[in-house]
Amino acid sequence: MAENFDTTEQRILKIIDDHRETIIDFARDIYDHAELGYKEFRTSKKFVDFMKDLQLQVQTDLAITGAKAYLNREKAGNASLALLGELDALRIPQHAHANPETQAAHCCGHHAQLAGVVGAALALADAEVAGKLDGQVIFFATPAEEYGEIEFKNQLIADSKISYGGGKCELIRIGAFDDVDVALAHHISPEGIRIGSNSGNGFVSKVIRIKGRAAHAAGCPEKGVNALSAASLGLQALALNRETFRDEDCVRVHPILTRGGDLVNVVPSEAVLETLVRGKTLEAFADASVKTDRSFKAGALAMGAGYRIETMPGYLPSLWQPAPEEMTEAVKTLAGEKPVEETTPQQHSGGSTDVGDVQHLLPVITFNTGGAVGNLHQVDFDIVDEEEAYVLTAKIFALSAYRMLKDGAEVTKRTKQEYHPRFADKQEYIAFMDSFNKVEEADIE
Repeated sequence: MAENFDTTEQRILKIIDDHRETIIDFARDIYDHAELGYKEFRTSKKFVDFMKDLQLQVQTDLAITGAKAYLNREKAGNASLALLGELDALRIPQHAHANPETQAAHCCGHHAQLAGVVGAALALADAEVAGKLDGQVIFFATPAEEYGEIEFKNQLIADSKISYGGGKCELIRIGAFDDVDVALAHHISPEGIRIGSNSGNGFVSKVIRIKGRAAHAAGCPEKGVNALSAASLGLQALALNRETFRDEDCVRVHPILTRGGDLVNVVPSEAVLETLVRGKTLEAFADASVKTDRSFKAGALAMGAGYRIETMPGYLPSLWQPAPEEMTEAVKTLAGEKPVEETTPQQHSGGSTDVGDVQHLLPVITFNTGGAVGNLHQVDFDIVDEEEAYVLTAKIFALSAYRMLKDGAEVTKRTKQEYHPRFADKQEYIAFMDSFNKVEEADIE
C-alpha cells in the first residue's frame, strides 16, 4: 500500500501507527466516561489537554464545552480546514459501557470521532508534515449533537448560556465557524466504510405541558382534570394523523412522556412531553409540527385541560455532499480489501444531525468507518474492531487534510468555490432559526 502514497503521506501513516495504542487508549477512556450534551466537561478537558501537549494553541469554553485547537494559524488566510469531533453521548444507562455517574453511553460512536481527530492531530502537528500544509487546520471538539434533555437545554437558554439546543447551531451563532472554509466529519457505522455526506431529516423540538387539576383519585376524581388522560388523547390523535404524512417526506414524530403525575392516588395535575418533529424538507416538518400541536390541543380540549406548547428550532436538513476525488482515493486505498460505498443523492436518513446546519453555510464532507456491531443509539451497540473504528478513522482524517491542504490548498479552495451555501451568512441563518421560536398557551377551563 505504501507505494500508493507520497513520502509525506507515508510519514503521516507511520506516525499514526506508532501511536496506535495512544489513540486506542484515548478512545477507550472516552467510551467509558460518556457525558451528555453541554455537560461534557471531562471529555472536553481531555481533548484540550491532549492538544496542549502537542503545543497547539487552544480556544475553550465555546458553547459551554466546545474547543478548537489550531495548527498553522498563520496560514489561515490561504485556506482553513476543520476536523470535527463530537463530545456528547446518549442517556442509555443499561449499556455495558455506560458511565454510572452520568447514565450516558457512546452508542453514537462520537468517541471514535474524537479518537480520529486526536490521532490526526498527532500526525499533522509533526513539524515536517505541518510544513507541507498550505493552510490552517482546526481540530474542533463540538458539544451537544444529540438533541435530548430538552427541558435542561431550555433552562440553559433561560439562563442566557446558550440560544440553541444543538451544539453546532450555537457554535454558528457565536461565530466559531467564521474561520472555517471546509469541514470534515466522521460517523461510525455498523454497515462499514462510506465516503460522502448523505441527506437527512431536519426537525423542530417541542415541550408540551398539559395543565390539569389535582383531586383525590379515589375519593373525588370528579373534582379533578386528569392531565395524563388529556396527554394520552393527544398521543392517540397524533397517531391517527400519521396516515397524512407523505412517504417521500420521511416524517418522524416521536414523543416521550417525562412527567405523568406525582402520586398514584392523586389525579395528575400536569403531564409533560418532549418530542422532535422531523422531516426531509422544511415544509414537511412544518406541516407535521402543526398537526402535532393540533393533536395535543384536541386532547386538552376533550378533558377540559389547559396546555402550553413551546416550539423551538432544532436542526436543518442535512444535505448530500460528495467527497473530492482526492479524498475518495485515499479512503479506498486505506480500506484495502474492504468495500467502500460512495453516497448518492438518493440516500436519505430519517435521523438528524447539526452537521446539516453547518452545511447551510459551508461544505461539510462526511465519511463513515465500521468496526461496530449492533444498532446506533441502542443498548446492543459496541466496538469490535478498534483498528477500523479508531486508527483507520485517524488515518482518513489526516490523509484527507493533507491532500486538501497541500499544493497551495487547491482542493480546499476548489471545494469551497464550487459549493453553493443555502444562507449568505450566519445572520441570515440566525434569523431563520429564530423564526421557529413559538409558544401557544391556553388555561384550564
